[in-house]
Amino acid sequence: MVASLDPAAVVAARRPANPGNVSVRPPAALAGGCAGEQALRRALARPPQSLPSGLVLRTLGLQSYQPTWRAMRAFTDSRDSDTADEIWLLEHLPVYTLGQAADPAHVLDPGAIPVVSTDRGGQVSYHGPGQAVVYCMLDLRRRRWMVRETVHRLEEAVIRTLARHGVVGLRRPGAPGIYVGAPHPRAGAKISALGLKVRNGCTYHGVSINVDMDLSPFAGINPCGYPGLDSVDLATLGVHALPEAVAMCFATELAMLAEDLRSAQPAAASACPPLPTNRS
Repeated sequence: MVASLDPAAVVAARRPANPGNVSVRPPAALAGGCAGEQALRRALARPPQSLPSGLVLRTLGLQSYQPTWRAMRAFTDSRDSDTADEIWLLEHLPVYTLGQAADPAHVLDPGAIPVVSTDRGGQVSYHGPGQAVVYCMLDLRRRRWMVRETVHRLEEAVIRTLARHGVVGLRRPGAPGIYVGAPHPRAGAKISALGLKVRNGCTYHGVSINVDMDLSPFAGINPCGYPGLDSVDLATLGVHALPEAVAMCFATELAMLAEDLRSAQPAAASACPPLPTNRS
């Protein structure tokens, strides 16, 4: 059972200077006093960084899953139209997570790894040390992004991140996430998973990129609901990088995509012909 959050513990919003003229709202205080919640609270208290397009970046290190999930849900529930969008970079302790409509039968042999039912989309995923996890708290209404477009942009940021590391990433129709492309011998293997929750026009959850991790826990599930789906990481492909560096690369690529879109909007608006004037 996931502990509840006290709405009265939400910290008041701060308003630092940032390109989007929106406020950075520290996430709600976490209920309880377990070590995982205390570690996350300390990480969230560190000053964030600013990225283009009004994005606020927090680097949280290695964290337990459930306190992090509670914190991003609390952040989303407490935000308003002036709250800055945030990107959280982290790794998780080993955990299997089930999407809101996931079939538990896709968990084949969890062993000692905990299984957590969540409110994101998608089926079953594995998170563990050595995997870059990026949670995206975005106000889609303010950005005028549709959900499908948002998923496409997150996938594009993964593809660009992989390209910067010399790996071809591809989409597969009907299968969210990113897969290794030819000519690599592991072409078709999944290297990145994606799952979002949209509440009141805002997203949370996000993407994961396998960097340098123990891949054996993927054998305990049907990854993303696909029996026998091959899972791979950058290290297996011969690319040696730190998860935090890969996550930072993703965040930068997403910020650049968002900034390009924001810059293009006024130009597109100015290109529209004037509306006709009604005459009696």
